[in-house]
Amino acid sequence: MRKNLSHILINSFGVSKEDIDEARRIKAERGGHTGDMLVTKKIIAETQLLEALSIQYDIPFWPELPLDNFGTDFAHLVPIQFLKKYVMVPLERNNQISSPENSLPQNDRQNAAADMQNSTCIIAINDPVAFQPLDDLIRILGLDDYKLVLSTKNLILTAINISYDLSRDSAEQLVQDMEENGSAIISEIEDTADLLDDISDAPIIKLVNHIISQSVKARASDIHIEPYQDSFKIRYRVDGILYDLLSPPKWIQPALVSRIKVMAKMNIAEKRLPQDGRFDVKIGNQEIDVRVATIPISFGERVVLRLLNKSGSLLSLSELGLASDKLDQLESLVKSPNGIILVTGPTGSGKTTTLYAILSSINIPDINIITIEDPIEYQIKGISQIQVNPKIDLTFARGLRSIVRQDPDVILVGEIRDHETAEIAVQSALTGHLVFSTLHTNDSAGAITRLVDIGIEPFLISSSVLAVVAQRLVRVLCSDCKQPYTPDDATLKSIGITTDQFQGSTIFMAKGCENCLNTGYKGRTGIFEIMLLGSGLKSTILKTYDSNRIKNEALKLNMVTLRMDGIQKVLSGISTIEEILRVTQK
Repeated sequence: MRKNLSHILINSFGVSKEDIDEARRIKAERGGHTGDMLVTKKIIAETQLLEALSIQYDIPFWPELPLDNFGTDFAHLVPIQFLKKYVMVPLERNNQISSPENSLPQNDRQNAAADMQNSTCIIAINDPVAFQPLDDLIRILGLDDYKLVLSTKNLILTAINISYDLSRDSAEQLVQDMEENGSAIISEIEDTADLLDDISDAPIIKLVNHIISQSVKARASDIHIEPYQDSFKIRYRVDGILYDLLSPPKWIQPALVSRIKVMAKMNIAEKRLPQDGRFDVKIGNQEIDVRVATIPISFGERVVLRLLNKSGSLLSLSELGLASDKLDQLESLVKSPNGIILVTGPTGSGKTTTLYAILSSINIPDINIITIEDPIEYQIKGISQIQVNPKIDLTFARGLRSIVRQDPDVILVGEIRDHETAEIAVQSALTGHLVFSTLHTNDSAGAITRLVDIGIEPFLISSSVLAVVAQRLVRVLCSDCKQPYTPDDATLKSIGITTDQFQGSTIFMAKGCENCLNTGYKGRTGIFEIMLLGSGLKSTILKTYDSNRIKNEALKLNMVTLRMDGIQKVLSGISTIEEILRVTQK
C-alpha cells in the first residue's frame, strides 16, 4: 500500500500539520501539487520533497546525474520541448546500475531507435505522477527495459540541454552537407521569397543557428562574416582576439547574409548601402541580444554581429579588477555632489561596463539618475534610460538638454562626440549635477586635450572635471594550465619590471588547454589609470593643454599609469607580460 505524502513529510521531515493544511488550501485555489506549494513557500527544499516522493513511490532519488557520460541518441527521436515541458530525460546505459557514481559505458551507435531498444535505460523524472508523458516517452523510444529515478528540475534541464547540444551537427559537417547538395539548396533558396518561411531544417537556417550558438558557447563578443574574391571567412572575437571559425565555399555567402538580414528585419534587396538591425535569440537558458551591421565591400556584404548576453548579471565596482587603493579612490569620487567623471579608452575597452557598475553602486531611491545612451546595453531598475535615435533627431546633445529639465541628480551621457554635447555636460556639472561620460582617447591626459579640441575652454575643464579614468581590458590566464617561468632580463626590461619588484613574485606564461580553447587565457579583467584633477593639475591645465605635460605633472603627483597597473597584474599571476605589452604598447 502506498504511503501518504503528508505523513512522510510530517514524520520524517518535520513539516507541521498547519503548513500541510495551508499548502492544501492554496492547491485548492490555484491547482498544482501540495509538495510544490511547500517548496514555493520554502518550508522544505526541493531535495527534501524528492526524498519524500522517493519513499512514497519507491523510486530512487539521485541528487546528482552523470552529466558527463550518457547517450544522446534520443535527441533525434524526442523534441526538446517535450522533455523540458514534462521535466524528464533518458540516461542511456547498458548495465543496470543503482547509483549515479558508477561509470556509464559508451555504446557503438548505428541506429538510434534500435540502440535504445537494446539497452537498459534510466529515465530521470521530477514528477512521479506524470504517467501519460512518461508512457509517451517510453513508446517513442521503444523501451522494454527501463528504470526510473527522481532528480531535481535544474539537473534534469541541464542534462537535456547538454544532450541536445552534443547531438547537433558541427558547423563543419553542416557546410560539408551543403557542398554535397549544393544545387538543390540553391534552387530551394531561389524558390522561397522569405527565408523565414523555410522549415527549420533548412541547411542555411541550421548553419546560421549553429554559428551563433557555437560563438555563444565560446564566450564570443562578435561574429565577423568577411567576403573575399573567391572565398569568405567567418571569425569570432573571444576575449578581444579574433579566431577563425569557418571558411565555407563562396556560393553559400549570399544566402547566409540574406538569412541574417531577414532575422534582423533588414532590407535583403538593398546591398549597396550600410544597414543596421538587431534580433534576440535564446540558447538554453541564455538570452542573447544580437546587433547586426552590414557594409558593402568589393566582394559582397561584410557583416558583423555583436553578441550581448542579457542573462549575465552586471558587474559591481569590486569585480572590475581595480586595486584596493584605486577602488577606494573611485568609490569616493562617485559620491561627489557635482562635477564630471570621464572614462576613456578605445572601442571595446569596457568603458560602458565600468559606468554601469558605477551607476549600480549609487542607485538608491533618493537619487534621480537619468542616462542617454547609444545603444542601451542593459536595463537597470530604478534608472531612466534614453536611447539615442538620429532618425528623429534625438541626439546626445538634444537628449541631454531635455534631461537637465528633469531634475536629475546624476546624468550619464553615453559619449561626448561634439562641442554641443560637451558644453551642456560642463554646464550641467557647474550647476550641481554629477555627470558621467566617455571619450575615445588613449590615456587620461589625452581627454583634456580632446575636450579643448572640441571647443571647451581650459578654465571650464579645470572647474568641472573631477577625474579621468583610462582603462583597457587584458586577458586573464587560464587557472587550469598557466605555467610559472622565469623571464629573461630583456623581457623584464621591455615592460619595466625592476629586479626588486621581481624578487619574491611568480610570473606565469600562457600554455593552453581544452578549457580555454587552447589560448591559455579565460576571461578578461581591467587595468586602470585614474587621473585626479587636484589643484596642481588644474593650474597646469590653465597654462597648457599639451597631453604630455599634463601626464608628466600627474606622474609627479603619484598617478599610476595603465602600464604600471598592468605590471601589478603580471606580478600577481593574473595576466602575462605579452598581454600587458599588447594592450599598452603605443
